[in-house]
Parts: sequence; structure tokens; C-alpha cells
Amino acid sequence: MSKTTFELTDDVMYVKGVGPNRAQALAKLNIRNKYDLLTHYPRAYENHTSLTEIIDLVEGETALVVGQICDVSSRKARNLTIINALLEDDTGELQLTWFNQDYLLNKLRHGVRVLVIGKTKFDSWSENMAMNVQRVTFLDADEEPELGIMPIYPLTAAISQNVMRQAVKNLLKSMPPLKEILPQKLLTEHELISLDGAARSIHFPQSNEELDAARKRLAFDELFMIQCGLLLIKRQTQDERLGISHAPNGRLVNAVLNDLPFALTEDQRQVFGEVSADMESKLPMRRLIQGDVGSGKTVVALLALVKAVAGGWQGAFMAPTEILAAQHFETFNKLLSGLGIRVGLLSAKVTRTQKLREEVYNQISAHGLDIVIGTHALLQEGVNFAKLGLVVTDEQHRFGVAQRKSLEKKSDTLPDMLVMTATPIPRTMTLTIYGDLDVSLIKHLPPGRKPIKTSVKTPRSRKTVYNFVHDEISAGRQAYVVCPLIEHSESETLADIDSAEEVFDELSNGIFADVNCALLHGKMKPRDKDDIMERFRDGEVKLLVATTVIEVGVDVPNASVMVVEHAERFGLAQLHQLRGRVGRGSAKSYCILIADMKADLARERLTALETTTDGFKLAEHDLKLRGPGQFFGEAQHGLPDLKIADVFRDIELLVQARKAAENFIGDDANLSYFANLRTNIALAYGDKFSQITEA
Repeated sequence: MSKTTFELTDDVMYVKGVGPNRAQALAKLNIRNKYDLLTHYPRAYENHTSLTEIIDLVEGETALVVGQICDVSSRKARNLTIINALLEDDTGELQLTWFNQDYLLNKLRHGVRVLVIGKTKFDSWSENMAMNVQRVTFLDADEEPELGIMPIYPLTAAISQNVMRQAVKNLLKSMPPLKEILPQKLLTEHELISLDGAARSIHFPQSNEELDAARKRLAFDELFMIQCGLLLIKRQTQDERLGISHAPNGRLVNAVLNDLPFALTEDQRQVFGEVSADMESKLPMRRLIQGDVGSGKTVVALLALVKAVAGGWQGAFMAPTEILAAQHFETFNKLLSGLGIRVGLLSAKVTRTQKLREEVYNQISAHGLDIVIGTHALLQEGVNFAKLGLVVTDEQHRFGVAQRKSLEKKSDTLPDMLVMTATPIPRTMTLTIYGDLDVSLIKHLPPGRKPIKTSVKTPRSRKTVYNFVHDEISAGRQAYVVCPLIEHSESETLADIDSAEEVFDELSNGIFADVNCALLHGKMKPRDKDDIMERFRDGEVKLLVATTVIEVGVDVPNASVMVVEHAERFGLAQLHQLRGRVGRGSAKSYCILIADMKADLARERLTALETTTDGFKLAEHDLKLRGPGQFFGEAQHGLPDLKIADVFRDIELLVQARKAAENFIGDDANLSYFANLRTNIALAYGDKFSQITEA
């Protein structure tokens, strides 16, 4: 196979040494073209800069040794295959050991020449030095071992380190210098090496200093490109010609403020001020409200919707569940119906027949409703607003950018967009997760919210815990019990975890036999889930055993206790969200975490929950303990994965990249670089940023 031109979009089979079988294996690593191979960065490096003769080996040090295999044996011990071999060079002998690498038995033969790396120790039985081999490279009889800093790549079973290294080397040899995507001024300001130099040095650096410089440049580029993508999307949506300039707050907004049964907190006033300024601007609003569980985000959204209605516009409010949408509808209707504001509900339950559905659709399209509260049903074909001025999405991380944008298209105008999340995300993290949005923060809880007493208990204390829960229910309260699994698992790692079904059976037929209990989980039909939640909200069900399906639920002020079984299986942010289900009424509330505390990490995480109720502090703590990979796996929902940047370690670089992207996008002098930038964004992220790569 030959090709006269070089394009990074070329199939990986155009790389020398990669045939159909290897291309198929590489595809399992998401390597399909030359760009994928170029950006398949090493996960670690080994220092192969110098060889050590066997006679010079020092116990306890990692060494690189070349020699010949002169003896091989293997044995089974429990579930282990242990391979032993004797390696010799001109100066002595070295005992080698491998564990569970049976495939080596076909390769290790007398007289075979190898390069091995591993930590050495003295073997008192043979009186020789010994090594548990970390890595072995098979050499031809006269082949000189390659020395230097060697990359260690993430692999799949059919691809070895040697094959991967050689494929990358062949790619780099055939590759012309990469075009620079950043202006020299930016490179100088941030002390960044060239893109071409970084792309080559990240794979085969000549020194640790060169490796650090390459990693910094590529991590900066990755963060910079994401920020540019988000900012370009933001700039395209914030077009003065398309925006709605709402009138200043007037009679309707003031009437709602006067009718509220409470005064706004300082945080709520400030955030509503920011939202009002956005809505009165000619630019379309794109704002995120971050607020801890129970901080009062919905009140700000309500006021924003009323502001839109006051100017003759319609508003849409999308909630993640039917039961939550119904609860918001009841609250909004109670507050607004006396002011002549028409509030409607659109959900699968409400529009269960075609006739009912068409009635609601007609009301929306004829401007017979001012505010429509709904679930994903708002996104359905046939839902068209007469004059949509504001879209609010609750629990933004459950919808994603694509669904947000489909709501924007429900009107001829470009409506303002307000998104809300109770998922606490460290401030700097929002630059990457919600970089196309302006961010407002409601940090403090309204006065009167009872603090929730959180305590961690071992499984031995279960009987005492549930006796306490029974006492609370006997005193007129309600309680949640949350389990990580719906049903029993035969998996070895999950076999000892009590499922929601098992816990429900145990409790409802045991200590809570005299209590009305219910089971709730994600495999139930939506109608059945809603029925159970309504019965719990109405006080008919006293004890609700559930999975995390109740993480985003209804407001049940009478629920005073949350018990979480196997709490060590949950993330800190998720436990904090669950804890927020209680403490909504006047009674003292409790969150009891039953957990196996043997692991130090579990103990540290759960102790943090006992000592703070600040969701943002917990998010920082969780990020430090679990790392950004898992964090962004949960939080991004559709944003590009990071291949080389580490958002926790590279926070300073992230802030620099954001500022650089803002300056870059805002400076018309950089237009000459946009073509290469768009090309790289398209290569890196495909259709994730399709709005700007199509230009």
C-alpha cells in the first residue's frame, strides 16, 4: 500500500508495518487514523539510558541488563504461573522471575538474547542476584539494544510495546513538520516549544527536560483547543442580531417577590441581578447557576421566567423527572395563577393520549400558555412555541449540550438559556465543563434549613441504625434507605453487596413489618416510579428503599432520615446529593452511612462527609482522592476526553489556556491561524464542536 501525500486523517494502515490485522487491533484502542496514532500518548516512561553488567548490579535498584537465557523452568502455585530463568553475561548470572505470563514459555529458550528491566534483590538460596522482570525485549544475536527514555503505551492484547513503538517511529519518520496553530507571541508568552517538536518528543524524548516541555505544550494545546471550541460556540450563539432584549424588572417581577413566603438571600439577589442584566442585554443569555442542594436555584429561575413573560414572551422549564416536573408545576401555578400567568405541564403522563397531547401542543403554539414545565417531552417533534424567550434546564448534567440546543430550535427567535446544577463542581473545573456558559454561584443555604447530622457506621451497627429509623417513623417522620444495586449480583466483586431488593425484603418483613414500605429502582416503569414517589410525598409510604434513582427527586419535608448501605461504593458528590434529600423540613435530620471502613481511601472520603456539608469543598476533596478521570467521566456528558492534560494537576495551565483562548478568539489579527486551529479541533474532537469546525 502506498500513498504519495501525507494527511493525518489517512487510515492507520498507511503507516509502515501496520497491516489489516494490526489495524483491527489498534481500532480497539480507538486508533483508526494517523492522528489517533500520533496522539496515543505514552502512559509512562522507562529510563533505558544505560546498561548494567550483572557483576555491577546493586540490590534494590532498577537496572537494565542484556544477556543470554541459559535455563528456563516453570511451576504452578495456587492460581499463579511462575516462570524462572537464568540470564548470563560475560560477568555473571542473574535469576529472572515472571508471574502469570504463560505466553513467554514459547519465547524463552536456551541461547535467546534479551534485554530485561526490573528491580534487583539478592537471592540467598542461589547466592545470585535476582530480578522480578518488569519488561523484557527479545533481541537478535547481533542486535544492539536501543537505549534512551522509552515510552510505555496503553496496549491491547494483540499489540506489544515493541510493535507500538515501531509503528509510532515509522509514523514520525514519514511525517512532515506539523503546521503551527499558535502565534509566536503566545508561544513566547507561555514558554511553549513548537507543536512539531512536542509531538515528536512526547514519544521519544532525549531527556526528562525535553519530555516536560513536550507535555506542557501538548497539554496546553488540548486545554486551549477545548476553550477555543467552547468560546467560538458561545460567540456564535451570542449574536446581537439574534438576541432578545428584555425590559427591566417591573410590576410582575415585583409582585412575585412580594408574594414569596420568604426573602431572597444575598446570593439569590446577586445571581438574579446577573440573570436580569443578561436578559436585558441584546446578546442571548447563556448562564449556568451552580448551587448546592436546597440553595434556592429554582426561585431565581422562576423570577427569570416571570421577567420573560412580562415582556410578552413564553418560557420553558425542563426538569429531569416527571415527578419533579409535576412538583414544579404545582409550586409555580400556586404562586403565579393569581397574577394571570398561565402555567402548563407537558409530560408523558399528562399527554398519554393523542387528543390530550394535541391540546397542549396547540396551547403552546397559540401562546395559550406563558410558562411550560416539562420533561424530555418538551423536545418532542410537534412542540413549537409561539414566542419562546427563555429556556431553563434543571440538573443540566442530565441533559447535555445537544438536548439544550434542540430546545433552542423550538422557536423562530434565539431564546435566552439558563441552566442549573446542584452538582458541586470546583470553580476552575467549570472552565472546562461549562466553558461556553457564564457561571453564577449560590453558595449559602437559605436561613431556616436545618443542618443534617451525618455519621458513618460499620455493618455491625445496622440493627441499632434501623431501630433508630423505626423510632423516627414512629414519631411521625419518613425515611429513605439507599442501596447501590437493584438486585443480587453473582459478580465476585459485588457478591457481598446487599441489593435494594434484598434490603427491602429484609426490612419490610422484619423490623419494619408494621410500617408501610415501598421499593423504588430504575428498572421500574416510569408510571410505577411516579406512583411510588407520589405515595411517599403524600406520606402514605413511610420507608422508601431505593437505588440512586432518588438522587434527583421530589421535595419531601417530612423525610428526616437517609440511610445509605455500602456507602463506600458511592462517590462523595453523589453521597452529598443523596444527603440533600433530607433536611427540608422543620425536624432535625440525619444521614447515616453504613460502610466497610477497612480501606484507607473509603475512611478518608466518608470522614470528610461527616465533617462538612459544603458541597464545593467535598467536590475538591473528591477530585484530589479520585483523580480527574472519574470526575470528568461523570461531569462532562459529551465534552471531549482529555488525552494528556490532567485538569487537577494542570489547573494553572487550564486558567492560562482559558485566558489565552479569550484573547486569541477576540483578536482579529489571529484570523490567519483559524484554518489550522479548526483543522486540529476537527481532528481531535470530531463532531463535538461541529458548529465551529464546519465554518
